[in-house]
Amino acid sequence: MAVNTEKNSYTIIFAIAMVLVVGSLLAFTASTLKPKIVENERMEMQQNILYAFGVNDNEGKGDITFIAKNKVAEAFKANVKEQLVLEYKDGKIVKTMTREQYMAEYNQEPYLIDIKKQQANAKAGQSRLLPLFVGEKDNQAVYVAPIRGKGLWDAIWGYVALDKDMVVRGAFFDHAAETPGLGANIKQRYFIDDFEGEHLLSDTGAFKGIAVAKGNNDPTNLRKDDFKVDALAGATITGDGVAAMIKNDLKLYLGYFENLKKPASN
Repeated sequence: MAVNTEKNSYTIIFAIAMVLVVGSLLAFTASTLKPKIVENERMEMQQNILYAFGVNDNEGKGDITFIAKNKVAEAFKANVKEQLVLEYKDGKIVKTMTREQYMAEYNQEPYLIDIKKQQANAKAGQSRLLPLFVGEKDNQAVYVAPIRGKGLWDAIWGYVALDKDMVVRGAFFDHAAETPGLGANIKQRYFIDDFEGEHLLSDTGAFKGIAVAKGNNDPTNLRKDDFKVDALAGATITGDGVAAMIKNDLKLYLGYFENLKKPASN
């Protein structure tokens, strides 16, 4: 018997069947690709952290070139000597966990901590976990901290390397949807490199942050103690977002760096 394809019931049944088929295919594809997606996210995070440490394949003054993916795991193990997780609550660091302690409690690597989720926890009055990656650069201990903020259109984030005096020794910034040629330039080397050597603390130890300033009197960035870098043309809101996430997120680590300077007790 021929099927009457003009009936409403046929259209409805056909639509339901197509939804089920397409939905099943999408679910299968997502399930199949998930391990690959997770692995790519892991490698990207490690590449970003390594870049802040100064471990990359950059040449000359060209574009950012991350270390090759097939070398990431080995380079991360070699350069990140220690992973710490600081628990921050009520305006202070209340606990410091080693990688082993954190993994025993949370069953994941510290570098996989979701910074967006931790910011939401803090807004809800809960503890916030602050990852910190310890390595070495130029024979000096360097500490890389992840940061996250808001640009003009969507999220921006980064990793900043600091020495014990909270002087910037490297950085990496990225974005979700900033304007190409404008706010998206926070990912360009000429902007990122300006932060190296910048101070976050005043002579008295007060946290100042780093402003991304229009009309900066030091456009070539020779002064490193003025708490400013030159702004990106046409990207005021994105630049303000970079300055805000540096100030809001890195300030939370101040107590840890103050403790580094305290003499060891006998």
